Amino acid sequence: MAQASSTQAPGLTPQFCFNERLLRDFLSLSRSTIDDSITQNLNALFTPAREGFDPSSTAARQVDSGAGRTIDPAACQGFQDKVLFPSWQTRSDVLTYCAGVATSPDPEDPDLLLRETESARDRERVVDERLDPYSARFFPREARTESLANLVRNQRTVEEIIRSRTWGLVSERCGGSAGGWEEALNNWREKTQR
Repeated sequence: MAQASSTQAPGLTPQFCFNERLLRDFLSLSRSTIDDSITQNLNALFTPAREGFDPSSTAARQVDSGAGRTIDPAACQGFQDKVLFPSWQTRSDVLTYCAGVATSPDPEDPDLLLRETESARDRERVVDERLDPYSARFFPREARTESLANLVRNQRTVEEIIRSRTWGLVSERCGGSAGGWEEALNNWREKTQR
């Protein structure tokens, strides 16, 4: 099995962020390549041939040959430094950039004029709730920056969950560190910035 590689960063532009499907697809692809298949990625690091062949190992079906065994620390560190952490960093960079786009003014919002018109119309509306109890309801259109901000917030929550799960498996299989994924990622960042 070929070793996974970290996901390449997309060209970061406001248009990329506002295309929510494209943003979700990038995050999903990156997660599925690295985090969703973490067990397979870690199994690919395990080299059973180093222990020598045990003829009795063929007497019973081996469901998970790497279960309970730690992987070579150098292979684990290489996977973390070259694949896992760069992938996480790329996703963090994309989410940080898109969060910045979401909090910036958006003069190119295609629905801006429509929302302003609806808002003016709403202020002029006279409502008689006795005739139509639902007429007081008004659902203003959400600005695309608000929608993007909600998406980024949700995706950051998803990242927290996925990274925690992935780091748990990495720590278990690689003879893990006492710290959490945040500490490990920050240590890697410091190491790569030197």
